[in-house]
Amino acid sequence: MEGLLLIDKPEDWTSFDVVAKVRGIIKHATGERVKVGHTGTLDPKATGLLVLAIGSYTKRVPELTKLDKIYEAELTLGKTSNTDDSEGELTEVNDDQPSKDQIEAALEKFIGEIQQVPPQFSAIKVDGKRAYKSARKGDEVKLEPRTVTIRSINDLNYEYPVLSFVTDVTSGTYIRSLARDIGEKLGTGAYLSGLRRETVGEFSVQNAIAMDGLNIETIQDSIITLA
Repeated sequence: MEGLLLIDKPEDWTSFDVVAKVRGIIKHATGERVKVGHTGTLDPKATGLLVLAIGSYTKRVPELTKLDKIYEAELTLGKTSNTDDSEGELTEVNDDQPSKDQIEAALEKFIGEIQQVPPQFSAIKVDGKRAYKSARKGDEVKLEPRTVTIRSINDLNYEYPVLSFVTDVTSGTYIRSLARDIGEKLGTGAYLSGLRRETVGEFSVQNAIAMDGLNIETIQDSIITLA
């Protein structure tokens, strides 16, 4: 068995949990130990499209991870988080309530090619160690800014303290960092309180299968092969 499998990852599943589940279903049904990998991690609290590579398609993971992505993001203003999302330790900043015009003006500053510092709690290696492992010990890790591109921010909805939008970004963009930086730009602080990945390249979550419907038949019926 080989190809790509589109999964709609539920909240509180890690990307590895999904990979292990699919691998286990295939092994149980066929007796084969098939390689399964994912093409871009989703944080446990995030939902949406996870593109899995099965069999020889795992060799194509490096190229697939470079695809652009579209996310639905929800931010909560007025607080910051040491993980830049709802799983971290929250700190009150203020109760300033920016206007929608101020929100739109701030978001406009992030469109295009920008420099972005990854979250302290990320899998990036610094001096051979994962940043999140050092962060968990209370050590501050110096992460260098990287160039990413925010192609668009649309479908804005705002009712203080919650701000939501849809954003189209290049690979390597951290939406947690974007949320943090938007909060800094507004002077209110912000953290990512919700995230759903809608697309990876040409692949859409609308064509993905849910975990609760996952079995060998749905896997076989849903495998995608590329030219």
